[in-house]
Amino acid sequence: MKKAQSTFILLLSLWLLPVHAWSQQLPDFKTLVREAAPAVVNISTVQKVPEESQDPFSQFRGPGDEDVPDIFRHFFRGFPEIAPSPRRGTPAPRSLGSGFIISADGFILTNHHVIKDADEVIVRLNDRREIEAEVIGSDARSDVALLKVEASDLPYVEIGESSAVEVGEWVLAIGSPFGFDHSVTAGIVSATERSLANDTYVPFIQTDVAINPGNSGGPLFNLNGEVIGINSQIYTRSGGFMGLSFAIPMDVAMEVADQLRETGSVTRGWLGVVIQEVNRDLAESFGLDKPAGALVVNVMSDSPAQAAGLREGDVIVQFNGNDIALSSDLPHQVGRIKPGEKVRIGIVRDGRGETITATIGALPDDDQLAQNGRAPSGGPSADASLGLVVSPLTQEQRSSWNLNSGVVVMQVNEGPGAAAGLIGGDVITMLNGERIEMPEQFYRVVSELPQDRAVPMRIVRRGSAMFIPLRLTP
Repeated sequence: MKKAQSTFILLLSLWLLPVHAWSQQLPDFKTLVREAAPAVVNISTVQKVPEESQDPFSQFRGPGDEDVPDIFRHFFRGFPEIAPSPRRGTPAPRSLGSGFIISADGFILTNHHVIKDADEVIVRLNDRREIEAEVIGSDARSDVALLKVEASDLPYVEIGESSAVEVGEWVLAIGSPFGFDHSVTAGIVSATERSLANDTYVPFIQTDVAINPGNSGGPLFNLNGEVIGINSQIYTRSGGFMGLSFAIPMDVAMEVADQLRETGSVTRGWLGVVIQEVNRDLAESFGLDKPAGALVVNVMSDSPAQAAGLREGDVIVQFNGNDIALSSDLPHQVGRIKPGEKVRIGIVRDGRGETITATIGALPDDDQLAQNGRAPSGGPSADASLGLVVSPLTQEQRSSWNLNSGVVVMQVNEGPGAAAGLIGGDVITMLNGERIEMPEQFYRVVSELPQDRAVPMRIVRRGSAMFIPLRLTP
């Protein structure tokens, strides 16, 4: 009996040993929180709503009221404090998010969307003082805002290097989810340099740290107590945390903050190309060894790319010494280059590698980009080999669609065209590297296409240019 008991205790000890050893490796966040929490602030805004737009039911709506599934959401969008409804025409404070002090003289970082459209910004410090803040500058493209409060000897955070962040390391967030000040959550880094839809210029840090409405603008710490990111977005179906949180790297945030402090605005590098991802079929059609790079589908007029000689159909595989594995790698690398600097760009053109030099320009505003990013008559005619009916562009189409050449797809029948994904209304502007001017020329190019591999076809669909692979069936 005693021998059996001894054996059981020995086996239990051996089973618990790895658990005990693993538990000893778990981080202790107590010191970090005690030292860092005083520099984290709650941010409220006041916005005077015109009487005609007052919504008496707005106080009952929460972060999930938009009913939009599967989107990246900024935190606390449209989430008011739980308070009695204000009288018409009177401003009401709304607790929107978090921030953190980066200098003893009162500079504070938060998100642009936290203070957007605010008439007044109130910062509540760790000692419960409430101070009206001045908005030094705010940048929508990076979602970073710089505030200033008139105070001295304030506690402030240490800034870390987000470029040194590694997947799997422990991180910690402090913020005000749902208005609960200085709430602490922890987790690990899930990925780095993550690109999100509509956020071209930020290579996000992805974590599994529990983040909820109100954490927006708060700091993300490493185990050294240094801020490595600003919590900015979550991926959610419900409006709450689902395990995917995204933070703006501090290397990016501090570059933006420095420009906001100096000039009140942000200048970014601009190349002037519209790009798309390279999939397996496109890689084959462009003579690439593997799907990689950023495929140029449009070169904007009067842009640095046009001046450097970039062409539609070029595949950018290297920029300023850095490999471009995904098309999303390119925009934030270009954006961090100062206008006027020269960079070397590695491309694949007609199956051969080349290097060109470009002088980076300053990123225009959205209206200018929209304008930039955008003949003979005849009847429709059919091409049996592709199953298409195409027609030349009319003068009205050329003007309204801002196109100089191409043929319009009038009808798609069964065949390689349909298999490639062409639909009625598409404008074919380039096929297998040759610019398409008229239907007759289009038919000639089609007749010369190889039947043993995919070839690239450039189309314009609803104003957006893209390349698709086309493969003829033998």
